[in-house]
Amino acid sequence: MSKKDLPYTEIKKPVNLLFGGQIITETPKQLNATLAIAQIKLPPSQPRRYFDPTKLEELSRSITKLGIIEPLLVRPLVGNEYELVAGERRLRAAQLAGLTDVPVFIREMDDNITTQVRLVENLQREDLNPIEETEGILELLVLHLDLTWDETVSYLNKMRNVCDRYDEESELRHNVMSQPQTQIIEDLFSWLGKMNWQSFVKNRLPLLNLPDDLLSVLRSGQLEYTKAQAISKIKSETERMTLLNDTIHNNLSLAQINQQVKTLKKSPEQQQENPNQQQSLQFRYKEVSSRLQKSPIWENPKKQKSLEKLLAQIEALIENS
Repeated sequence: MSKKDLPYTEIKKPVNLLFGGQIITETPKQLNATLAIAQIKLPPSQPRRYFDPTKLEELSRSITKLGIIEPLLVRPLVGNEYELVAGERRLRAAQLAGLTDVPVFIREMDDNITTQVRLVENLQREDLNPIEETEGILELLVLHLDLTWDETVSYLNKMRNVCDRYDEESELRHNVMSQPQTQIIEDLFSWLGKMNWQSFVKNRLPLLNLPDDLLSVLRSGQLEYTKAQAISKIKSETERMTLLNDTIHNNLSLAQINQQVKTLKKSPEQQQENPNQQQSLQFRYKEVSSRLQKSPIWENPKKQKSLEKLLAQIEALIENS
């Protein structure tokens, strides 16, 4: 059983480690209750920002057939309303399924505890994308270090710079690595078990500086973050979007992307002088052609029209060459 499948009453060890036992020691106001969906209000912000429409529809069909297996987690508001703490995907799917009531756990929680529970619950998802994961870990660090977002990023970069520049005998390195903030960071990454803090600083923090077009694709899970980093080296938005679309539609490998980036970063004169450019285009054509022959696209009437247009363009290029 994975951590995401455990009920809230069974995640005592990680919650106690992160929050000093504050959640577990609180007594639920009510368990196994049922609330009208109209009584449940979404919070101003949620760690999860993207919901795959196809998977949401699949969950909706499952709920129609089997109901909601894991209750939503809510906390009481003034009046007869409740704020959603965890389970927005289940709530959305329930609405799609036409339900009017949903099962819930009701807990009394302050704002700080509520935020931390949302972050932990989100980080336990199996379909977590790298942007949400990076932002979630950073937000947890912000809460536990009692620093701002920028201060937390700055401290992480300071740790990395000190470790890269100074050996273990260095007094400066010892001073930084013995700070209480450093211990908090190391403890959190040890509990998460996803990566160490060095890998997070080197490979994940830079993702937050990617252009918006790449961030959007990463959030939707259409692209690996290593490919996004390679594509981000193209500064021209038009050329970057062309390569991005080519990567998604043709499933380009990282090596192919790097080759295209190398070509695009050259001046037009350099591209004309490059004897490998023609070979690169021929290789891509052969590869796409091979995949196209095996693709079910031929059975899709709508996509056949797009194929006709593309073939007409290729024929025109050949005739005019």
